[in-house]
Amino acid sequence: MDPNQAPYSSSRKRDTGASDFSGGGGRVPPNALEAERSVLGGVLLENDAMNVVLEELSREDFYSEGNATIFDSLSSLFREGQPMDTVTLRETLVSRGKLQAVGGDEYLLKLTNTIPTVANIQAHAKIVREKAVIRRLISSCHEIAAKGYGDYGEMEEFLDSAERAVFDVAKARARSPYEHIKDVVLRTFTEIHQAAERGDRITGLPTGFRDLDDKTAGMHPGDLIIVAGRPGMGKTAFAMNVGMNACVLTKQPVAVFSLEMPKEQLVRRLLCSEAKVDGNRMRSGQLWREDWPKLARAAGTLSELPLYIDDTPALSMMELRAKTRRIKSEHGLGLIIVDYLQLMRSGSRNDSREQEISEISRSLKALAKELGIPIISLSQLNRGVESRGNKDKRPQLSDLR
Repeated sequence: MDPNQAPYSSSRKRDTGASDFSGGGGRVPPNALEAERSVLGGVLLENDAMNVVLEELSREDFYSEGNATIFDSLSSLFREGQPMDTVTLRETLVSRGKLQAVGGDEYLLKLTNTIPTVANIQAHAKIVREKAVIRRLISSCHEIAAKGYGDYGEMEEFLDSAERAVFDVAKARARSPYEHIKDVVLRTFTEIHQAAERGDRITGLPTGFRDLDDKTAGMHPGDLIIVAGRPGMGKTAFAMNVGMNACVLTKQPVAVFSLEMPKEQLVRRLLCSEAKVDGNRMRSGQLWREDWPKLARAAGTLSELPLYIDDTPALSMMELRAKTRRIKSEHGLGLIIVDYLQLMRSGSRNDSREQEISEISRSLKALAKELGIPIISLSQLNRGVESRGNKDKRPQLSDLR
């Protein structure tokens, strides 16, 4: 029997949440095997399509265990910068002892021979993900029903846990795409209005800070620049000023990955800074009459900047790589800003968080070199700086969290 046509295994039920309801007659959970094969075959035919696929799918989204294993192997090749074709995929599967488990050489050839085009790969990936979400929802509802038939405890706690289970499925479904700042400015400006009604020696990319540019000659392709500081010291404000200056002075697109702050909050800060308007007045809706022309001009200025914002939380290194490659291919890219380092995931298993942070830093440096652009990564400093008493408090590498 073809492993990729086989009934859903118990291990995949645990991975994707595809348990049946009791009394469901053993019905097969929702799936889209043809779409799964189309996605995998499309990546083998056109490696760049992996950037699109990784924005939509993870291993657990595949219904077929064999297809999930193939996706996992392709992800490893992608992460290592290796070509993805039937030869390299076969070698990876053989090294893992998984070739026969996925259907052997015959199935690998089938993946590429039955895919006429990769034009619809994103649509097919969305179908795969949609079926995975439904399976997870079925699983959550099954668990709620089982608990309801048994000892569900306090009613309020039971309702809360049921609501949280369904919410977690919806939250996992969300994918926060990058967005042109013009769209965020319009949305943010509307919120501000509603609140008011209720009451050159530079050889690299310039930062816009003259003294800093004089000392560094700007930010250069392949640079990984760590901006570290204790919480509340203005790291985000500084990085966003650098990003805006780069946009204005060079007209090059800048991508901001805000893992901590929502897009709207970030744009609100930018509007305050650009318009020279007090942020507290803006948040409370207590704007002065003379503030509005300033905000209107600031909104117009920001909307014209080639600035893209992504606020996906807990972004993995693989997701960041896929998103930045896609932005560069579609719009060009001159600078990446990551806020901040410790909120990222490496995507691989590590014995310690310190090792994971080191791996993320190395991966960011490799990405800067690959794309030929500078990357600014913000980082938190630990309390070691403050505990030195009267000693030199200049930050050291060991002070990075």
